Amino acid sequence: MSLEPQMLKSLVKAAAEQVIASAAELTALDQAIGDGDHGVNMKRGFEAVLGKLDAIAALPPDEALKTIGKTLVMTVGGASGPLYGSFFLAAGDALSNKQLPADLADVFGSGVSAVSARGRSKAGEKTMLDVLFPVLETLQSEAISPELIARVRSTAHEAAVRTAPMQATKGRASFLGARSIGHVDPGARSSCVLVHAVCDTLEARS
Repeated sequence: MSLEPQMLKSLVKAAAEQVIASAAELTALDQAIGDGDHGVNMKRGFEAVLGKLDAIAALPPDEALKTIGKTLVMTVGGASGPLYGSFFLAAGDALSNKQLPADLADVFGSGVSAVSARGRSKAGEKTMLDVLFPVLETLQSEAISPELIARVRSTAHEAAVRTAPMQATKGRASFLGARSIGHVDPGARSSCVLVHAVCDTLEARS
């Protein structure tokens, strides 16, 4: 895997299009335990990213990630903008002195750490981190390969599903207490959507 301009463009395009296509699902999930705007907010943010696709793809990979992060911060409402923005900004900073694919886990981990710090949260609190941390652990397990990509995909899906029986202790859903149990976390699901889009693109181009 390399982040030459065409690969970068394909990854960003696929991720943005999948989030946009999942807007209704994300909204329905958020209506159950949140403010009901996660899908709309994410759709708006990734439409803005798509609007800059050619410019983003022409940048060095680290600057491309940071541009995505800044765009999401400026266009995604609620808590999701700062959280997803922090992920891409931190990943871009890390990539400035890392190499892909060898350092993918380190770059991804920098993004996850930034989300954790920004949200003052950790795994087990029914948030997007309940997908991001398991994916990070899977990435750390071995070198990039088709088999690892498939495991990352299944890890993200299973981790998102596991948020349903959790009681939220962070974010808007935490105000519901036990009533948050039984619903997949919207942020965990949107993280899963992004991970799946990247995995699908990498497999298609391998």
